[in-house]
Amino acid sequence: MKLAFKLALAGVVVLGAASFLYFGQGQTMPTEQPMTTLAGKQIKIADFKGKAVLVNFWATSCSGCMAEMPGLIKAQNDLGQAQLVTIAVAMSYDNPEYIQNYLKQVPLPFEVVHDQSGAIAKAFGEVQLTPTSFVLGKDGKLIKKIVGELSEAELVQLVRNAK
Repeated sequence: MKLAFKLALAGVVVLGAASFLYFGQGQTMPTEQPMTTLAGKQIKIADFKGKAVLVNFWATSCSGCMAEMPGLIKAQNDLGQAQLVTIAVAMSYDNPEYIQNYLKQVPLPFEVVHDQSGAIAKAFGEVQLTPTSFVLGKDGKLIKKIVGELSEAELVQLVRNAK
């Protein structure tokens, strides 16, 4: 049992390191990756040039994702659409019914996408762990990648310092 846990932990560390190396700070991100919101709107990060963008990979089954969501909502509301565009990307394995039920309980003030095929997660370096967030500058380049919960304070600071 201990060996299995150690191997699983080693796998997570390797995935995290590989993902970090895939996209480093200042690197251009997949801004042309097409996404379809749950409302049926076609978007891509390039549509929001001149604004900071948060791409947050999450799942309804992820306790860390649910814990960080109130802070992301507050940061988005406080900063407004003029400064920050948030795209919440639900993972491919997330149940569409669970996503809709969550949105009925907690209306999100940002774009919500269900990555049904996994293409978006793949474009962002094979994202597998949730929550994983990418904060992009006004130029579409990576400011910071966060694996784990992103705090409201950190997000606000990153956006206010974004170039």
